[in-house]
Amino acid sequence: MKAKQEFKVVPRFPERLAALKRMAYNVIFSWQNEIRDIFQRIDPKLWEQSGHNPVVLMGLVEQRRLDELEHDTGFTSQLDEVAHRFDLYMSSPAVDKDKTCVAYFSAEFGLTTCVPIYSGGLGILAGDHLKSASDLNIPLVAVGLLYQEGYFAQYLNNDGWQMESYPSNDFDSMPLVRVTDSAGLPLKVYVRFKDRQAAVAVWRISVGRIPLYVLDTDLDENPPDIRGTTAQLYGGDREMRIRQEIVLGIGGVRALRAMGLTPTVTHMNEGHSAFSALERISLLRKDFGLSFDAAREVVQASTVFTTHTPVPAGNDTFHPDLARAYLEDYGKELGISWPVLLGYGRVNPRDDNEPFGVTPLSLRLASHANGVSRLHGLVSRRMWQNIWPKTTVEDTPIDSVTNGIHVSTWASREMSRLFTRYLGQDWKEDPDPEHIWQFISQIPLSELWRAHCHCRERLVAFARRALFRQLKRQGAPASSLQRAMEIFSPDTLTIGFARRFATYKRATLLFSDPDRLSHILNNPERPIQIIVAGKAHPQDNDGKAFIKKIIHFSREDRFNNRILFIENYNMYLAALLTAGCDVWLNNPRRPLEACGTSGMKALANGVLNLSILDGWWDEGYAPQYGWAIGNGEEEPNQELQDLTESQALYNLLEHQVAPSFYNRTSDGIPLVWVEMMRNSIKDLVPRFSSHRMVRDYFERFYRQCSERYNLLTSNNFQVASEQAAWRNKLMVSWNELAVQDLSCAEEGTKTVGEVVTVSAKVKLGALAPEDVTVEVYYGAMDHQGEFTSRETLAMSPVSQEEGGLWFYQARIDCDTAGRFGFTARITPSREKLGNPFVMGLITWA
Repeated sequence: MKAKQEFKVVPRFPERLAALKRMAYNVIFSWQNEIRDIFQRIDPKLWEQSGHNPVVLMGLVEQRRLDELEHDTGFTSQLDEVAHRFDLYMSSPAVDKDKTCVAYFSAEFGLTTCVPIYSGGLGILAGDHLKSASDLNIPLVAVGLLYQEGYFAQYLNNDGWQMESYPSNDFDSMPLVRVTDSAGLPLKVYVRFKDRQAAVAVWRISVGRIPLYVLDTDLDENPPDIRGTTAQLYGGDREMRIRQEIVLGIGGVRALRAMGLTPTVTHMNEGHSAFSALERISLLRKDFGLSFDAAREVVQASTVFTTHTPVPAGNDTFHPDLARAYLEDYGKELGISWPVLLGYGRVNPRDDNEPFGVTPLSLRLASHANGVSRLHGLVSRRMWQNIWPKTTVEDTPIDSVTNGIHVSTWASREMSRLFTRYLGQDWKEDPDPEHIWQFISQIPLSELWRAHCHCRERLVAFARRALFRQLKRQGAPASSLQRAMEIFSPDTLTIGFARRFATYKRATLLFSDPDRLSHILNNPERPIQIIVAGKAHPQDNDGKAFIKKIIHFSREDRFNNRILFIENYNMYLAALLTAGCDVWLNNPRRPLEACGTSGMKALANGVLNLSILDGWWDEGYAPQYGWAIGNGEEEPNQELQDLTESQALYNLLEHQVAPSFYNRTSDGIPLVWVEMMRNSIKDLVPRFSSHRMVRDYFERFYRQCSERYNLLTSNNFQVASEQAAWRNKLMVSWNELAVQDLSCAEEGTKTVGEVVTVSAKVKLGALAPEDVTVEVYYGAMDHQGEFTSRETLAMSPVSQEEGGLWFYQARIDCDTAGRFGFTARITPSREKLGNPFVMGLITWA
């Protein structure tokens, strides 16, 4: 029988403890230990039972305990101190708040385990982005989706096959609140799915100083199929995916507008939020009567797009018929025909067989696009070059900003204490980490080693409990349960491998030669133990087969105490692993790992990386920091590549990694090993922190986008209209342009220190010098006359000649010896476009 009405009873919170509620509804507790400590002190057992969720904790704690704490002077003194620091943190004014407001869109955010709206690296990266924006006080708001079931929980059947369950999220027990309108009623916005209207609720999650607004379609007024739009992260078919992306992009912009927020920059984290650019164009047309072209100028100039996917198949596409069903009428609101809108989402707009892709749409409507590591930037330029067919790979307008991790979230408690002792109390918010992290060299090696050993001991204790629970659920006998509580040693070299079980990550590479692996792991003088974790996508049977294979290996007698798979990988387990392992293993098939931030989390704890030169490790590796598998080869024969790299991995483990770990001083410290730990923390943590990453975005993209947005919207959008007219003039007149009579005044061989003067006659037709940038394109050449490197130098108009020709010149400094060449090109004016290559207009000599 169901109740006719329901009500909720919660403890009466004494006024003296009111600060607890204020802090409970801010996920800052996920990275500030002193706030976590105050909640844990209320009731340590309930803190564990609540899943480290202060909102749940406060609903479970007994009234008697709260009354005790109200009169506990030790507790109240600690609470006052923590609350005071929290209030100071929250009240600090943001940087450039009057000029800049960034809206950061992402389909998932990994903030803490009790807010399960993430699946993996993309979401964790987005969560760390918000945390660093908070610490650095960047004026930013974020938009995401609130999933009723989130991503799946993983468990294994008796045969080691991954199974999935989808526990429902109880929004009332999560650190979030429903956003209300000016009348105090729950705020709702609306989007259209074909001919039906969908209502969308808005919730707020406070991430330190940053508001994250998450959208939810599970409302009574929506029919069941629409209510389920935000049910699961990456669940459902292609139609469900396009609906989710409409809610995120179009609904997200409408939600910001309904709250009175007008961002100067929109940052789209992956293509899931591509429709946000279209909705911004639509609103500018409705609110200010702009043409599509003028509105597009404003939106493009103020949009940043980050791509995370290094293979075309990983980018969302929709069949033209499905896209048309959902977007054709919307295109009319934009003032463009369906073929034009469809063309924005295609690499080749004229290919009628090509699907509609959100990545081409995002790239065309952003002035700044980037990959998430230096190598991934290059891969992305090669992958999407055909969007701008006249542009060289080097000039394809996709830059790179290497990802980073929020150090104070991922550094263990032991490491955080060391950092505070030697870097100072404010290391978490320091805007200049390059300088402050040099003080890591003052940490004694013995202290660093002891701190790490504590983390390994905690990991081994957790691993035993985790295996016990797994075996008990599977109905294992008592003898197996007893052995589970004795598995692994807290003194043994521990390797961690934990990530999404996509096949390109090659989770089974380490198990390619079981006999040799057994010989290495069971070395009586230098034993090794391996902990594996990670989820395969529910529809990825190949990934699930990898998991099953590892489970079966772990059950062999020779590996029984050497290999362990821990199910249901999440942020809590990730923190334990990246702190407690000694080595972090990563062996993807290069160059398919866009970045790979789990290794950075290990780095923050002094865990040494053993990795293929892919993603971030391609730019971070040096022998004093860890080990590289191979030399960055990209072998087309995958079987040969797997064989070669598995043997290289075994050689490293047997001849370098294990000997270094077990080579101890008389007091038990592996000096060479710990020196590598200290070097990697000192030199690499500031380079691969999300503080550095967010500063890069702010200085290189956000600030420039805000300036252009403010310029284009000034004088009632007069500049935007002028810019649109200028762009149309370029499009019409570009075919008239030509570079003629390119030459250099000084012939023959030059010596270092001399100058080469390059001249060109340039036909501009109906355009003027201020409309274009003419550049000399020069650099070293190989024996076939191809550029091996290149630089560009703007040429200056010197005079105008008869027939509409202009005479341009530039001077090249001969700085180094070698064989060099040059050519010239014309692009749209760098002064008038934030990125001159986004239009795809280039004329070469």
